[in-house]
This record gives sequence, structure tokens and C-alpha cells, in this order.
Amino acid sequence: MSLKLLIQKCKSGDIASQSEIYHLFAGKLFAICLKYSKTQQEAEDNLQEAFITIFKKIDQFKFKGSFEGWMKRIVINTALQTYRQKKVLNLVEENYPDEVEVDIDENYISLDFLLKIIQELPERYRMVFNLYVLDGYSHKEIAELLHVAEGTSKSNLSRARLILKDKIELSQQQKNAGLF
Repeated sequence: MSLKLLIQKCKSGDIASQSEIYHLFAGKLFAICLKYSKTQQEAEDNLQEAFITIFKKIDQFKFKGSFEGWMKRIVINTALQTYRQKKVLNLVEENYPDEVEVDIDENYISLDFLLKIIQELPERYRMVFNLYVLDGYSHKEIAELLHVAEGTSKSNLSRARLILKDKIELSQQQKNAGLF
């Protein structure tokens, strides 16, 4: 069955089509949830809430642009809304250099390690880092999404990069010294 037909059936409330859409996209959308969550459980909760919203609002999808992109925006907004409600997203304005260079030895840094250290970032930095670096939002868009100034977005990104740089360098030093 085509994606367009599945979406149309979902708009009519067809549960089997909703289930098929869920199984087609849950993996990709869960990966996005992991980027914005501190734990796997939080990511699972965010995914569930996002799919509830997707199926409630599916009639708003007008087949203009990518359905996956439309769902991705809902997933990101769901994760951001969750953190806004918990009042854990306290972004601070700090001054850091705009760009932080990280020299990574790919032989030592795994994708799992990178995901782990990104998840360890304080929420305020992780959200900005993910939105800007991984999802391609501009600082202006981030400022609007998080209700902060553009400068706050920029400084939080710089701080996130510095933290990640320090963790990567420490890891590389420990591996070079044979500590693990």
C-alpha cells in the first residue's frame, strides 16, 4: 500500500493504517527522540506522545513536502514541549567563542560514545546543540522555539561544543594512555 493511501486511511481513523505508519517510522523518529532525551525511557515517552499528536493532527498534512519531515517537526516540538512543562529548560546567556574546533580521531570515537556524551549535556545545551548541529535549525528558529534570545542560543551552542570537545579530548587521552 502506498504511503499516500496509508495517510488517507489514517485521516479516516483506520487503526491498521496507523499501526503500519507507526511501524514504518518509529525507528527513525525514536532516534530523534533519543537526541532530545536524557534517558531511553524519556525518549520512549516522547515518541509515544509524538505519535498521539501525529494521529490527532494527521488531517492537517496536505501532501505538500515530506510526510517524514512533517512528523519529525512534531517529534522535536513534542520533546521541547515536554522540557518546557518540566521547567528544566533554563537557558543561560554566556559568552563563548562562536566556533569550537574538535580534532577527532575516528579510530577512537564511536557513534555510541558521541550519542552518550551528547545525552549527558545539560538539557539547555543539548537542546540547542541538537536543533542547530543535528537538525539544521537557525539560531533565529531556535530562539523562537525555546523562547530565548538569539544570543542565548549562540552562547549555549558554544558551551555545548566546549563540553563535548573536553569530553572527546579526555577520552582520546585516556585511550592513548591505555586506560581503556
